[in-house]
Amino acid sequence: MSRAAILDIDGTLVDSNYQHAIAWARAFREHGRSPELWRIHRHIGMGGDQLVGALTSREFEAEHGDRVRDSEAARYAELIDEVRPFDGARDLIEQLGARGWLVVLASSANAEEAVRYVDMLEAREAVCGWTTSADVDRTKPEPDLVAAAMRKAGALTAVMVGDTVWDIEAAKRAEIKSIGMLTGGFGEAELWDAGAATVAESPRDLLARLDSTPLGE
Repeated sequence: MSRAAILDIDGTLVDSNYQHAIAWARAFREHGRSPELWRIHRHIGMGGDQLVGALTSREFEAEHGDRVRDSEAARYAELIDEVRPFDGARDLIEQLGARGWLVVLASSANAEEAVRYVDMLEAREAVCGWTTSADVDRTKPEPDLVAAAMRKAGALTAVMVGDTVWDIEAAKRAEIKSIGMLTGGFGEAELWDAGAATVAESPRDLLARLDSTPLGE
């Protein structure tokens, strides 16, 4: 049976969550709102189409949502040069491929940003594909991104690795197992409670104990 290892990118393979939080904070301020930074961080990993309303109101989303998202994209572009891969991220991709997993990188970023991450990870030849915002109508915690990644791989089953409760929830709704990663700033207990089959500290830590996780089955 073909099987996919779906690896979230932002916050899981590359250290970008806090840059995104800052970008969102600046974008909100440009449009007259100032959610506290810790509250914004709690929503990183949720798709931007849902994040604005979750932090404000349906009315604000309807009136200002698209402009806030455009501003966030511009502010994040100013910070993206600071983003680096996590230690072990590239090795994890390579090892999963060597074990027979069809590796798909999962992102709801635009195509340019997603490709930048793929190249940052030197992963073009090591994965069978990656997703972008063009592949989904609904973002996490909806399961659309998981389904899109599985289609990219032509896989019948999958395991997802992600750093936020929104990743874990998306995997649960797609009825696949998931592994939580502490690299995004969510707590271990939160990831367990969201439904993760196991939790790793980092890509390097996960790599060291693959055999005791769903990716070792």
